[in-house]
Amino acid sequence: MESTRRYTVDVIAGDGIGQEVTPAAMRCADAVAQAHGFRIDWRERDWGSDRYRAHGRMMPVDGLETLATGDAILLGAVGAPDIADEVTLWGLLIPIRREFLQYVNLRPIRILPGVVSPLRGVDELDLVIVRENVEGEYSEVGGRLYRGRPEEMAVQESVFTRTGVARVARYAAELARTRGGRLVSATKSNGIIHTMPFWDEVVAEVVAGYPQVQVEKVLIDALAARLVLKPHSVDVVVASNLFGDILSDLVAGVAGSIGVAPSANLNPEKAHPSMFEPVHGSAPDIAGRGVANPVGTMWATAMMLDHLGEPDAARALEAAFEQAMAAGVRTADLGGSAGTEEFTREVLARCTA
Repeated sequence: MESTRRYTVDVIAGDGIGQEVTPAAMRCADAVAQAHGFRIDWRERDWGSDRYRAHGRMMPVDGLETLATGDAILLGAVGAPDIADEVTLWGLLIPIRREFLQYVNLRPIRILPGVVSPLRGVDELDLVIVRENVEGEYSEVGGRLYRGRPEEMAVQESVFTRTGVARVARYAAELARTRGGRLVSATKSNGIIHTMPFWDEVVAEVVAGYPQVQVEKVLIDALAARLVLKPHSVDVVVASNLFGDILSDLVAGVAGSIGVAPSANLNPEKAHPSMFEPVHGSAPDIAGRGVANPVGTMWATAMMLDHLGEPDAARALEAAFEQAMAAGVRTADLGGSAGTEEFTREVLARCTA
């Protein structure tokens, strides 16, 4: 009997290894969907750097309108050596985040089976970075003057709104409440005199409404050192756009590999579709060789299933790739010999077992 639970997901495989790891994750998602009684209708979009080279745009003029009719977005990777990063990112990824108010960038970090932390004595790790995703330091306010002259200047303005800070703090507090009640707020209020004290004030006001949660304000430089020296002392971190971006990559490195890290760009209210992607880039140096590690995309896909309301399927997909890794089937970046296809087959076998 055909499932009555159906989800429409737009797929933007994008550039480089995104073209290889995204189909691998889709196959695994279809397998767990069938096992758990629902169906995913994929809408594949040929958007990315190839489209930019041909048409001068990373996505069509009506791209955001077409995405708005779906339930979620799965993104592979964006970036090419011959196109500036500000073109590829501001032409695709960032407009999607902002148009759909994906104000939470959620990055879970765990040490997966067979992955070794570069830090001595760190064998287990489980923490989450909650990054504000649509304002902060990554605003569009600013500009450049006197280009090419000795007095050339650039101005970049940070934008922090009460609404923006409060909603990401509320999400982080809700998450911390379910994980033991420990929340760290990243700040730099001793050096950034306006925006960071404002951040601290709003976060404190929000978390005061959660008596089960204890919030600790920590300066970003001290927090970076602490995440290396005492990573187990931190559970949930809430941070501004820039600070969260840097910290999440730092902690992924502490966990042994940025190449397996996932992320979710969430509109928690589900008024708009959310977008899910691996943290790694397009890796043009290995693209087309069949050796890319699909774990980051598979993990991001599991986060997507959970967000869509299929937590059992999400856990099944996570268990499948973790079991494959525990069995010694790993790609070369993790010291193994499996290619993308071999690893995917191992995961599929566990998805359907």
